[in-house]
Amino acid sequence: MAGSRKLFVRTYGCQMNVYDSERMAGVMAAEGYETTDRPEDADLILLNTCHIREKAAEKVYSELGRLKPLKAANPDLRIGVAGCVAQAEGEEILRRQPAVDFAVGPQAYHKLPALVREGGVETDLAEDKFAAMARAKAAAPRRRAPAAFLTVQEGCDKFCAFCVVPYTRGAEVSRPAARVLEEAKALAAQGVREVTLLGQNVNAYHGEGPDGSDRSLARLIRAVAEIEGLDRIRYTTSHPNDMSDDLIAAHGDVPELMPYLHLPVQSGSDRVLKAMNRRHTAESYLRLIERIRAARPDIAMSGDFIVGFPGETEAEFEETLALVREVRYASAFSFKYSARPGTPAARADDPVPEDVAADRLARLQALLGEQQRAFQESLVGRRCEVLVEKPGREPGQMVGRSPWLSPVFLEAGPERAGEIVEVALIGAAPNSLAGRLAA
Repeated sequence: MAGSRKLFVRTYGCQMNVYDSERMAGVMAAEGYETTDRPEDADLILLNTCHIREKAAEKVYSELGRLKPLKAANPDLRIGVAGCVAQAEGEEILRRQPAVDFAVGPQAYHKLPALVREGGVETDLAEDKFAAMARAKAAAPRRRAPAAFLTVQEGCDKFCAFCVVPYTRGAEVSRPAARVLEEAKALAAQGVREVTLLGQNVNAYHGEGPDGSDRSLARLIRAVAEIEGLDRIRYTTSHPNDMSDDLIAAHGDVPELMPYLHLPVQSGSDRVLKAMNRRHTAESYLRLIERIRAARPDIAMSGDFIVGFPGETEAEFEETLALVREVRYASAFSFKYSARPGTPAARADDPVPEDVAADRLARLQALLGEQQRAFQESLVGRRCEVLVEKPGREPGQMVGRSPWLSPVFLEAGPERAGEIVEVALIGAAPNSLAGRLAA
């Protein structure tokens, strides 16, 4: 609309933050804001932050420093910090950076219009933001991308010793199944072919069903699979302790559920796992992988690892390497331990020296990189269905996703976006595949 105000959103961190940014844009669309890719053109700037990794807050302050001249040039510009850093440090952000007008935590995004007008800090964890934000859905920009995120669960009750999520996102809350299905149907009506169900601990989903009883994630997946137009389903992130029998079975008998599973283990040492408060063992994780692969033999496994956790010995790190060799991951994320303020592990008095942790991370990443390359190369010569999503890096090229989540580049025109096409895989790179449209 002519003369509308402009919103710029910068998103850090997980897919849930991507989803939240889209919903905040929808809330502000109802207030007359259109999105822009240029902060210089914005009347409202939102930084949607993540607090998981080290120096997250420092990165936010650095970005705010770069944005401060825009506020000086345009006193009417409103700047807000959202997400987990805002939840943890909202008052401190406003104190340290006067250019910031407001801070809003992950459960209070439905209060965004009032905060834009009035400023302040809102980090209330008590309300159901999904129900409140649904009122702005009609004003949200229509989706055209063929793949979309859909949050079904938020928060976490696991309290891993290294993690801030229970403190910034709150306790586990599952959305009612009917609301999830309503949103999934709306996405399908707007051209979405693939939906990824999101949650901090998504396989702990237990949303209320129409009859008042709880629905498991497996039952929700089966219901989503019945929606016309939704041909692919994924979910992330999971915890091994919530990988139920019915969810494992769904991997075997729901064809819409893609053969890819991100299932973090963090360490291969039982002592370290206990110190992390993970409440599973390396052996139970390995047996779980066996059951999942028995249900879906072609599944691609992904994981998370933390090295250098306080007290980790070289022998315990070697146990992690042994677990990785046994699982054979298609992809993985690995990090050096970084203390997050307020978490139990931050109080540990036996840190691993930085140079030792860095060496272990390099060795782990080398092994994971070998496995990822081997998985990618194992796909060459096969045919698979690819959901074509958007233009690639080269003219006349499009990129989509294989069933195993690998990006696939192929020669095709933009009119193929949104189609699921059969592709012959003809080449592999460490992080992507080359394909050719099958005859």
